[in-house]
Amino acid sequence: MADRVRDLASKKAAVIFTKSSCFMCHSIKSLFYELGASPAIHELDQDLSGREMEWALRGLGCNPSVPAVFIGGRYVGSARDVISLHVDGTLKQMLIDARAIWF
Repeated sequence: MADRVRDLASKKAAVIFTKSSCFMCHSIKSLFYELGASPAIHELDQDLSGREMEWALRGLGCNPSVPAVFIGGRYVGSARDVISLHVDGTLKQMLIDARAIWF
């Protein structure tokens, strides 16, 4: 299952693994949309393999398991990490470098 997660994480420039009931997941998705990105969203609670993918994310170092944000195929962190990157201006540049947004 870890291979499937890595494969999904590398299919688009920005990928977010979430749960539909997670308010921080919603906030991170909204932030990406506001920055002009259109990330691939994988709702683990809507996927038949969601529980296994959640365990695979934990095995890859994602703690908490959602939201798990990947940019350019690389794990960048959870909500706290992404917000910190946004506040210091790094997130937007990472999205530009990964071609998730254009300016």
